[in-house]
Amino acid sequence: MNASDRNLVLVPGLICDQEVWAYPRAPLSDVANIIYAPADETDTMQGLAEAVLDLAPKTFAIAGFSMGGYVALEVLRQAPDRVERIALLDTSSRADTPEKAAGREAAIADCEGDRFDDLLDRFVPQLLHPNRHEDPLFGRVRAMGERVGPDLFADRHRAMQTRSDSRELLQGTNIPVRAIVGRSDALTSVEEHQEIADLAPRGRLSIVEDCGHMPPLERPQAATALLRDWLLHD
Repeated sequence: MNASDRNLVLVPGLICDQEVWAYPRAPLSDVANIIYAPADETDTMQGLAEAVLDLAPKTFAIAGFSMGGYVALEVLRQAPDRVERIALLDTSSRADTPEKAAGREAAIADCEGDRFDDLLDRFVPQLLHPNRHEDPLFGRVRAMGERVGPDLFADRHRAMQTRSDSRELLQGTNIPVRAIVGRSDALTSVEEHQEIADLAPRGRLSIVEDCGHMPPLERPQAATALLRDWLLHD
């Protein structure tokens, strides 16, 4: 298949705009037509998936990072005949635990209560490997969160509150499924990604070493190589 015949939709994470995909886009452009899905249309997971399907070609591969993984799974649920393969980076196929649900409510309250800066102060350190807390990347991630802003950040949390458990969905799909996770991800575990790979009949697990929650930014070359392998070989 030529690049002109393959389409790849990239979906960002909760705190992210298109900068999270800034590195992978160019190196993957020779094997796929890249489409960025902004994930800012609505505050429901169904609506976010519908927006992706509206902008996507007839058939496509989809890679979702963090919250974008939830969107990608909902896209697969809504249009399984259009999705050729799916990559899920630092995300989960499970519904929220009570603790995560409570955390979303607290985050929404902070956004509505003019405490977004304080929220970012607490949240950004969880996203990166501890060795990168003094790295310029820390400031880049913080600035990305500021660009997203409290209104969109809250709406994305509301959308995640509406998502479905996707483990049965994965069991029933026969497309290539790649689960990618940073070894030191503090928000989603290696075990959750192993579960994704085990549930999907054509699932594979890839672990990015020396990495926290954000492989596309922390280890961009490694993450891009894994995405390229997924596009070409699964």
